Amino acid sequence: MSSATVPLDQISDLLKLRFDRTLEFINKSKFKPKKILDLGPNNTFAEILRNKGFQVVNTGMVDLDDQPEIVEKFDDIDCITSFEIFEHLVAPFNVLRKLPKVKMFVSVPLRLWFSPAFRNKNDKWDQHYHEFEDWQFDWLLEKSGWEIERSEKWNSPTKEFGFRPILRKFYPRYYVLEVNPNLKS
Repeated sequence: MSSATVPLDQISDLLKLRFDRTLEFINKSKFKPKKILDLGPNNTFAEILRNKGFQVVNTGMVDLDDQPEIVEKFDDIDCITSFEIFEHLVAPFNVLRKLPKVKMFVSVPLRLWFSPAFRNKNDKWDQHYHEFEDWQFDWLLEKSGWEIERSEKWNSPTKEFGFRPILRKFYPRYYVLEVNPNLKS
């Protein structure tokens, strides 16, 4: 089961940690969203946001590589969230350019030198075409018309044993950002 579709009462401790960190990052912002466009299908974190009082709409199960213009129809929102979405796209630049020009909270997994990109061979929607280095994602955002207001990096601890699980305690795995449209571009 993908972490995107875990029922609220079945969230693991480690997934809860990631969701808690994400919510804390949003809550630290001076900006308080009223209506959020969450990229991708309905998911566990969108449900958490709704339970916290946010109004959230999703783009649905649409291939944003094939139909990046779908995001243009959401013109009554004041915020976008995209948590672990852009790594699944072959060309995230195209969607980023078409997004409404409002505040966005976004996260992506970082490339780890000791681990290959994630791939679920049984689900074409559950694999990563990109795993970014922070500077690559910063550049992608800049080139597609976004300015970074703030960012954080988090590790991804695991309860497994071995060399890679030890490294995961020290190397950041997630990169989360608060960005604004660059209205000059």
